[in-house]
Amino acid sequence: MPSSLTTRLGLALPIIQGPMTGSDTPALAAAVSEAGGLGMLGCGMRSPAAMAAAAADVRERTHKPFGMNLFVQATPTPDEAEVTRAMQRLAPLYAEFGLVPERPAQWCEDFAAQFEALLAARPAVASFTFGILTAAQVARLHAVGGYVIGTATTVAEAQAWAAVGADAVCASGMEAGGHRGTFLTPTQPAAATGAAPSLADFEASMVGTLTLVTQCVDALSIPVIAAGGIMDGRGLAGALTLGAQGVQMGTAFLTCPESGIGAAYRKALTQAQATDTRTTRIFSGRPARGIVNTMMEQLRADEAAVPPYPVQNALTGALRRASAQAGRADHLSLWAGQGVAAVRPMPAAALVATLEAEWRTAVAGMASPSRSQSNY
Repeated sequence: MPSSLTTRLGLALPIIQGPMTGSDTPALAAAVSEAGGLGMLGCGMRSPAAMAAAAADVRERTHKPFGMNLFVQATPTPDEAEVTRAMQRLAPLYAEFGLVPERPAQWCEDFAAQFEALLAARPAVASFTFGILTAAQVARLHAVGGYVIGTATTVAEAQAWAAVGADAVCASGMEAGGHRGTFLTPTQPAAATGAAPSLADFEASMVGTLTLVTQCVDALSIPVIAAGGIMDGRGLAGALTLGAQGVQMGTAFLTCPESGIGAAYRKALTQAQATDTRTTRIFSGRPARGIVNTMMEQLRADEAAVPPYPVQNALTGALRRASAQAGRADHLSLWAGQGVAAVRPMPAAALVATLEAEWRTAVAGMASPSRSQSNY
């Protein structure tokens, strides 16, 4: 069932592996691409040199198209008093591992340098979240043959991406795991020029996948990719029926052996239900959906007080690494979508093949005369 998205990118299947920054690996991206989908590298926290190395690694494993994702962000200059308060708040948690919180050497990677590295790497797809590019930046990617995908959590954000020349939009519903990509204030779309969304804006942008995809398809002339809660071939079939030209799946690929997560995270994923996830700012300072654990509960009262991303993310980095090294999930950011109960630990190629078989079965069922009869 070809579409302009799959035809343009040369994909056998309308399946995109979510970037999952920090959990992705070149092995995972290559395996998904080799199996007929589109593998992605989450490069939001990779240095330019690490981006180049990861892209080269994928190309050593497959000649198929793959993509790279970046966070559109500015390097912050946080108030030192706020940083001190944040470190004091985290001190008791660090103490459990015999550590003390320290001010990191940098808050985040320099986006301008990452963007240049992306241009040099020339992946088939360049996708973005947390913000929006300028039309000039999109044009530079087009000049090197890049296909640009912007993340949107509202129709207004999707339209903003279309206006700067994006080739497609990933409509990320509230069911999706990991960070919310919100960058506009619903009441003041002019915020795209630089104002950061407030907590109220994030709440207002919690639109369900079904509603968001349908409205984006109606509002745009470019392809829409559905993301959020899609875990099997039935979800893929449903998203395509709504008009999406592909699906982006993150949580579904987390338990593949090629992903970069540790044993404690994997165990938490296989034991979780949809009701075990919620959005939180505790780990990074930006709302993100994950499995509730001890750290999330201990700092629940501080949700509104923690510094915004990427400051809080940098301040909790060493704590999360210590928890992972200790084989403990209680201080990890266990990012997962509401479909987490449906994770299926298997190699990425096997998962892609399973998704294809389920999708084709679902499509055949939709076309069957016996299934077209409604029973109410």
